[in-house]
Order: sequence, then C-alpha cells, then structure tokens
Amino acid sequence: MKHLHMTLAVLSVALFTLRFAWTLLNSQNLEKKWVKIAPHVIDTFLLVIGVAMAVNLAINPVEQLWLGEKLLAVLAYIFTGYYTLKLAKNKMMQVVGFLGALGWVMLVVRIAMTKQGVFF
Repeated sequence: MKHLHMTLAVLSVALFTLRFAWTLLNSQNLEKKWVKIAPHVIDTFLLVIGVAMAVNLAINPVEQLWLGEKLLAVLAYIFTGYYTLKLAKNKMMQVVGFLGALGWVMLVVRIAMTKQGVFF
C-alpha cells in the first residue's frame, strides 16, 4: 500500500507540473477530457490510500503531530496548486505559485521520510 501511495503522489506532482507547463504555453491540451479528470481520480485514490494506511497503522493525526502537519502541508499544496492553475493572473504569479506548491511538496516528502514535523 505504501508503494502505491508513493507512486500516486509522484503521478500527481508530475501531472501538476505538466499542467503548469501547458498553462504557461496556453496549450489546448488543457481542454482534453483526460487532463480534467485524471488529477481528480489520482488525488482521490492518493487520499483514500493515505487514510487507509493511517487507519491500518492506528495513527491519529492529533496524537502524531507529524501526520497532522503533513495533512496541513498537503492542503497548502492543493491551495497553491489551485492558485497556480486557476487564479494567478499572469505568468510571473503562476511561476511563484508553482514554486510555492513544490515547496509544500518538499515539506510533505520530508515529513513522510522523517516522521518529524517542522512546525509542531
């Protein structure tokens, strides 16, 4: 289950990066049906498997603050990704949003690897 979770996470970030590049290029590929559906499917499975792993391991994000912090960082990644692809009004702000989103991804990876939070 762990390897599937990690694979989905890599796919999610790779697809976000591809969509970001297409956004900068004003590509018509962004209008393809699979591009609009795949991120939601991948991210839903990623979340479901993450919750299943936490339940199987009896890890509570309130008791294990590193998991709570990881979840908050994932939410920040989702928000900055949404900002980057939908809300940013110019290319400079899209780049800033993209770099911010990658920063949150790096924090999530760090927490996942060390099981130690940064802020809590």
